[in-house]
Amino acid sequence: MSGCATLAAPGANLAALPPPPGGPYLLGAGDTLRIRIYDQAQMSGTYQVDDSGMVDMPLLGLVKAAGLSTDGLSAAIANGLRDGGLILHPSVAVEVAAYRPFYILGEVNTPGQYPFRPGMTVLTAISVAGGFTYRAEQGYAGVTREKGGIPAPYRAPLFALAQPGDVITVFERRF
Repeated sequence: MSGCATLAAPGANLAALPPPPGGPYLLGAGDTLRIRIYDQAQMSGTYQVDDSGMVDMPLLGLVKAAGLSTDGLSAAIANGLRDGGLILHPSVAVEVAAYRPFYILGEVNTPGQYPFRPGMTVLTAISVAGGFTYRAEQGYAGVTREKGGIPAPYRAPLFALAQPGDVITVFERRF
């Protein structure tokens, strides 16, 4: 019986990739944000979510962004400005200027780091990386995704939705 397990295709024993969580996109380290504060040009600008999940805002200092939606971060910034007595009625807008990248390795022609685009599938990501090599398993791929802050490996069909920060592995097929 153990001999059969060793003959299984690479990645075949991984758990199936769960569907993406519902609701709005949640910010994470590496996202680039465009933050506009009405009538406050000196505070408006482009900001990066740092490795600790924070955004460094003028006058406010570090504001937690990781795990929040853009609306949630807008509210947190507005509350900080209001509670600090800096602006009585702040109007804050946050949008994602650039998503954190995804990474692809294994049997693709150009492995590496690539910019994420909303609606991207695993197959689209493989295409961005130059497509499959002749040795590639073309029926599925591995996706390592953070779950509760811990990376977890999954087996994904090619039409599964990719997410920013995913590490996609294209396995070598058995001949």
